[in-house]
Amino acid sequence: MNRRPIGYYVHHHGAGHRARADAIVAASDWPIVLLGTGLGGAGIDLPDDRPVSGCFDGRDFADCRPDALHYAPLDHEGVRARVAEMAGWIATARPALMVVDVSVEAAMVARLASVPTVYVRLNGERDDAAHRDAFRGASALLAPFHPALEASATPGWVRDKTRYLPGITAEACAGTPIDRRILVVFGRGGAAGDGAMLVDAARACPQWEWRVIGPATTPADIPANLEFAGWVDAPGREIARARIVVGAAGDGLVGAVMAADRPFVCVPEDRPFGEQRATARGLDRIGAAVVLPEWPGGESWPVLIEKALSLRSSARRALHDERGAQKAASWLGGMAASVTCGIKEHAV
Repeated sequence: MNRRPIGYYVHHHGAGHRARADAIVAASDWPIVLLGTGLGGAGIDLPDDRPVSGCFDGRDFADCRPDALHYAPLDHEGVRARVAEMAGWIATARPALMVVDVSVEAAMVARLASVPTVYVRLNGERDDAAHRDAFRGASALLAPFHPALEASATPGWVRDKTRYLPGITAEACAGTPIDRRILVVFGRGGAAGDGAMLVDAARACPQWEWRVIGPATTPADIPANLEFAGWVDAPGREIARARIVVGAAGDGLVGAVMAADRPFVCVPEDRPFGEQRATARGLDRIGAAVVLPEWPGGESWPVLIEKALSLRSSARRALHDERGAQKAASWLGGMAASVTCGIKEHAV
C-alpha cells in the first residue's frame, strides 16, 4: 500500500503542541511530517506569522476579520509565505490526513486544499464561531485529556466527534519519592513564578523541602529549604521524585502528575477560552487534585499539604493511559489508511 503521509501542524506557542507531536511520531509506523515555525530541521519549517515586534498574544488588530478566523493580520509577509508553503507542500506530498494542533487557520487551509483534518481540541469553552467551524470541518477531533475532565458546556455533537486520548505525552518515570519534597513546576506557556510567594510558602512549612523548576523570580533572601533549579532536562523524573507536586493545569503537567500518581495542588492559570480552569474544575470534581483559584498565602500551605496527601490515588490513576501515544498513532494511521484505500470507517 502506498502510504501517503500524515501532515501534522504544530503551533509555536508553549511546549505542549510539539511534545504531543513528537510522542505520536515516535509511536507511529505511518509517515508523519511536521509543519510549523521553529521546528529546527524536524519537518517543514514555516515562515513566522507573529508580529514583527515578536510580541504575540493571538491578536491580529485587524478591523475586518471573518468570524471563521482567529488570527488573520493584513499585509503580513510571513502569513502570506506561510500559507503558500503549506498549500505547496499539500499539493506536492498529497497527504492522506492533516492533524492540526492547533490553529483554525491551518485547519481552514488544509480543508480548502481538500485534505481531511483531525483537529486537536483543547479543553475549555470553545464555542466561538471560528472553533465551531473548525470542529465542523474536521473529519474527527482529538482531545488529549480524559473525558472526565471535559468542560460541562461542551455540546454533545462535539463530544460525539471527539476521540479522547489522555497520556499522549505522559510517560511514567521510575523513581522513589523523596520524603517531604514538594516540587513546584512552572512551564513555558505562562508567567514566571513569584519568588516572594514561594519564600512565604517554604517558611510556613520548614519541615518540607521545596524545589522549584522552570522560570521563577529569585528573591535575595532564600530560606535553606527552598531551591530554585530553573529549567531541567527531565521534568518527568523530577515529578517522580516528589512527594507532592504544585503547578498549573496545562495538559502536559496534569498528564505527567497523573502518570506518576503524585498528590497534586493545582493552581490554574488564565488561558484563552478558560482551558486550564475547565481542566482544574474536572480535577476537583473527581477528587484528583486540590484546586485553588490563585496562589495562596504562606499560612495556608500546612492545611493544603495535608489535603493533598489525603487525596485518593485511584482518582489520579483513572485519568492516565500509559498507551496514549500508541493509541493516538494507531488511530491516526487507521484514518490515513481509510483515505488511501477508500475505506469509509476504521476502528481501533
